[in-house]
Amino acid sequence: MNTLAPRISTAPDLAAIDGLTSFERALRQPLMVGLFLPHQQGAWSPSKAPRGTDWSFAYNAECAIQAEEMGFDLVFALAQWLGKGGYGGDIKFRENTLDPFIASAGLAPLTRNILLISTVHILYGWHPLHIAKYGAVIDHIARGRWGINVVTGYKDKEPRMFGLPKIEREERYARAAEFTELLKQLWTSDEDLDFEGRWWSTEKAFVAPKPVNGLPVLVNAASSGAGLDYATSHSDLIFSTSPTGADPEKACESLPDHIARIKQSAQAKGRDIRVMINPHVICRPTDKEAWEWRDRILAERDKQAVGNFVADFMGGDQSSWKGHSLENWAIGGNVHLVGSPQRIVDWMVRLKAAGVDGVQINFYDFLPDLAYFREAVWPLMHAAGLRAWRQKAK
Repeated sequence: MNTLAPRISTAPDLAAIDGLTSFERALRQPLMVGLFLPHQQGAWSPSKAPRGTDWSFAYNAECAIQAEEMGFDLVFALAQWLGKGGYGGDIKFRENTLDPFIASAGLAPLTRNILLISTVHILYGWHPLHIAKYGAVIDHIARGRWGINVVTGYKDKEPRMFGLPKIEREERYARAAEFTELLKQLWTSDEDLDFEGRWWSTEKAFVAPKPVNGLPVLVNAASSGAGLDYATSHSDLIFSTSPTGADPEKACESLPDHIARIKQSAQAKGRDIRVMINPHVICRPTDKEAWEWRDRILAERDKQAVGNFVADFMGGDQSSWKGHSLENWAIGGNVHLVGSPQRIVDWMVRLKAAGVDGVQINFYDFLPDLAYFREAVWPLMHAAGLRAWRQKAK
């Protein structure tokens, strides 16, 4: 575990240069780019192939800082609750994990521009007043760069860890809608607030300071009918999954209709949302080298960990990831982009053409893979018109 003290980003303060919020700046990019941080032991791939990826805060902070210094728009991580050994296997896949709500508070003073998205299981004992207060404080530490990914939780065993019964999907999202409505009122009300809902109430509640830029960025990764109804009613960003598995060719065929339905639902409610997808990028100087490394990751998978990982995800009532094979799960990520730097960029061009507004990237060996991405892929993304060059500090 990396326990070194994290450094502070050397990126220029872009808000002082252009006067935009982090999210406003991200929306001006032809393709938003985020980094899916490796907050969990083993990150995204239950494989024994060699790597230095580490779940520690210091390692994740360095990932976030390097992403910011490159010009990435946001960082994000999942939240989960697992028992001893995580998903098991020799690697004890995901036994140790950081909490993204807490980690975002740690990243806030180390970074200057990048949007920090915290995943929170809002139905696991939280009151909206807690999130409203704590989130506003993180937002002030980050100078207006905090957002929340609202998760309701679909696994049977997670709520039981908190002494709670499982809630069926339709009710989960009905509760999430009420939670979010109260959350928004607490963030915007200039007076003490009284609220009497079906699941939450409050009397003379008040939150100060308020978030820096009004409402923080709201995010959701729903895919079911109930989930998308919630997301298109409340979220600014939706993390979508490929309906047809990890093959980018099939994803590019299925995503246009899928994304169009999401955006049409939002537009019918008078809302404008953005849709991002999660590619796992395996990039080497040539296609052959990239595929050889991909095959090694797969060949050296921890079979017990993979089996438990798949069974756990498929055991709930979630609707995403259903098109993924065992091999897809062993590699990790939603869509697999494998190949040379130009091949990776070509796929991103196609994903954008399919309706994707942004990519939330993960890697196998995060820091060296991110460094190679910066050297070999990032300039090609600019050349392809996927990224706009940012103004430099004078």
